[in-house]
Amino acid sequence: MNDMTPVQTTLKDWETDQEVRWCPGCGDYAILKAVQRTLPQIGADPSKTVFISGIGCSSRFPYYMETYGFHTIHGRAPAFATGAKLANPELDVWLVTGDGDGLSIGGNHLMHVLRRNVNMQIMLFNNEIYGLTKGQFSPTSREGTRSPSTPYGSFDHPAKPAAFALGAGARFVGRGFDVSKNLPDVLKAAHAHQGAAFIEIFQNCIVYNKDVFNDFAAPKGAEDRQLWLADGEPMLFAKGTKGIALDRDALALKVVDVDGDDWQSAGVLVHDVTNRSVAHMLVELPFGPFPMALGVLYDDPAPTFEAGVAAEHDRAVEGKDNNLAKLLAKGQTWTVSGTAQDPV
Repeated sequence: MNDMTPVQTTLKDWETDQEVRWCPGCGDYAILKAVQRTLPQIGADPSKTVFISGIGCSSRFPYYMETYGFHTIHGRAPAFATGAKLANPELDVWLVTGDGDGLSIGGNHLMHVLRRNVNMQIMLFNNEIYGLTKGQFSPTSREGTRSPSTPYGSFDHPAKPAAFALGAGARFVGRGFDVSKNLPDVLKAAHAHQGAAFIEIFQNCIVYNKDVFNDFAAPKGAEDRQLWLADGEPMLFAKGTKGIALDRDALALKVVDVDGDDWQSAGVLVHDVTNRSVAHMLVELPFGPFPMALGVLYDDPAPTFEAGVAAEHDRAVEGKDNNLAKLLAKGQTWTVSGTAQDPV
């Protein structure tokens, strides 16, 4: 994010006149509304905001935001976003990508925008499938996923976007899902972070991977399957009857039962968003034996890339004369007079 004077807007100020064209029931609709509701709450300025996307269903996003927007090429949105941020550091840059666009052809570019810590919000919509190209398996598809490109079931080991982001050096990693009422809170925290803020958003593809996240995102019984993390709060779920503790012998997390409200006696961990080691454990938790870890998993700001570039520029020009004519005349130069008709 950038330090900026808050602007008074409403949801309507962020909506365009474009027809929103996703499949009926697509989770992208819910994400779009969550973003459009969040931006007025953080005082964002449409005239200083840009959404940049690559290729895929998620990448139609800039058309539907009443801001600057750039629909770029497959996997290269991070490069365009980096250029925009360096050219105009005052811009509030949001990068929109998907599990295919961001982790397949765009994995290399995404890795570098994270390790460089370019100051922007990165939303990766993860539906575990290629939706725009008609349902082929993607880098995040689960083993056994049947698709046109894996008719007998995928045997690929799926990539974990949040683990990828941490491994690439991201200083902020958050998780949410399309219809969650808590998604705006994750977006606000990402926007408040100085540096590259990575948010994995589980998104239902109604056509090619319908309800694949129902095992933790379905409303009924969600409290037993979701671990919503908050800084300084104990890692409790299942209405406070269970929690996450550290198995010190195995150096791994474990689920413990909580008797009444005495979570301290059960050894339940208090979430510290600056603890990178625990964040790595959280993103690797296997769902089933553990709940799905959601919310802000890691948030530990560091100097941003564009600040370093600006400082380097200032050092390079310090004490220098910016007179171009003098620069051109420096060294072994001479002046030629006369014309072609009357050469010297």
